[in-house]
Amino acid sequence: MKIAFLGSRGIPACYSGFETFYEQLATRLVRRGHSVTVYSRSHFTKYAAREYKGVCIVRLPCIHSKHLETISHTFLSTIHALFQRYDIAYYSIVGNAPLACLPRLVGTRTLLNVDGEDWAREKWTGFAKSYLRWCERLSSKTANVLISDAHRVQDRYSEVYGVQTVFAPYGANIQSDERIGALTKRGLKERDYILFVGRLVPENAADLLIEAFGRVKTNMKLVIVGDAPYVDAYKDRIHAMAGDRVVFTGYVFGEEYVQLSSHAYLYVQPSGVDGTRPALLDQLGMGNCVLVRDSAVNMEVVGDCGVTFDRSCMQTSLVEKLQELVDSPDVIESCRSKARSRIEKYYNWEWITDFYEDLFKRMLTKQPIHSYDDFLAARRA
Repeated sequence: MKIAFLGSRGIPACYSGFETFYEQLATRLVRRGHSVTVYSRSHFTKYAAREYKGVCIVRLPCIHSKHLETISHTFLSTIHALFQRYDIAYYSIVGNAPLACLPRLVGTRTLLNVDGEDWAREKWTGFAKSYLRWCERLSSKTANVLISDAHRVQDRYSEVYGVQTVFAPYGANIQSDERIGALTKRGLKERDYILFVGRLVPENAADLLIEAFGRVKTNMKLVIVGDAPYVDAYKDRIHAMAGDRVVFTGYVFGEEYVQLSSHAYLYVQPSGVDGTRPALLDQLGMGNCVLVRDSAVNMEVVGDCGVTFDRSCMQTSLVEKLQELVDSPDVIESCRSKARSRIEKYYNWEWITDFYEDLFKRMLTKQPIHSYDDFLAARRA
């Protein structure tokens, strides 16, 4: 098949979950003999080659602004895609919904991954928030298939819009790295720090974690991995509130990311926007105990492999849970013992690639579409 991935910043992944998802899925599809193209933003991706692990990279410009960057780049990517006659065009981000209908004019079958409640992110206000809500309603009319990354997201589209989506989760790799070079250069010790990974935007709640950590009785450090554009005021605020025990690393990928993850005592995800966080799956794949806000999607992903704190009294509950886990290494070890199995038996990248390969073929031959759970059940049967 000839497949295109549009709407993200591009690969190799150097920003967030959709980029990681595209990289993992695209490279696996290429190894299975398919022709795959990923559209990248020329100002953002430093990777200048036209190919990455067999995946064709098309670098195009965009309007460099918070509100227009994604839609302008996806528009140019879509115009380019119209002349390539792809079999499948996979779009990410619900804000790209108005464009997902265009490749259908030349016979391309399109998918749109609606992610979580994008409109609920604090960076969007006024018109942008209304636009994203409108895109949610529009999405079922523009793409052939809508993808939801969690059952809760699937349920919300059904309840609010009467729209059926296809459940397909993100995956993770089972990995670890015993080397400690990434720790040494930042003054860290093994199992002596708590880890946060995510974009430094308000909805990911790094400020909530930093404030709670300051009230925990421990000599451990808190490591904040991530960054973000267009939120300088927020980043300045969390840097100002952080004490000497908080370490900001900026963006970290590849070997250093795996090393920092492999040697953490605990991973914390305080984010409040519904939608699967690929970083959370990564941490389970690296065998970490995880502490997450008790949102429906977080609990769906974590299962019995982690601990939750109460979103109705977030600050107090987060402090209490952090203190309990700092004082209970036996609980940490119990969660670690189950984490990798959670990934191997469900959030497995090879199985997810199998699913997408089957889904794309079904779309092209107009066969009935299955969800990931139905696909696994049929395979096991």
